[in-house]
Amino acid sequence: MPAFSLNAYVALSAVLFALGGIGVLVRRSPLAILMCIELMLNAANLLFVAFGRAHGSWEGQIMAFLVITVAAAEVAIGLALTVLLFRRRAEVDVDHVNELKL
Repeated sequence: MPAFSLNAYVALSAVLFALGGIGVLVRRSPLAILMCIELMLNAANLLFVAFGRAHGSWEGQIMAFLVITVAAAEVAIGLALTVLLFRRRAEVDVDHVNELKL
């Protein structure tokens, strides 16, 4: 028997997703934006696992594993772009990403 109801997991996931979305819109630092995107992906993972558990299937855990794989690739590419941006400019700001043109 789960400790919380499915509604509690859905509410917690919605709050985490909203906080991540607000962070993506408000933050200027690429690292903070990447962390907020990770928070949004983890909120989706929580929902996948909660619904999988509620329905008694493994599909939620499988989808969460796939999302974690995509998140790892996203972090690798995002950090590579951040390092490239930092090499070009001393200050890293997402508003200056269009200056990476060759």
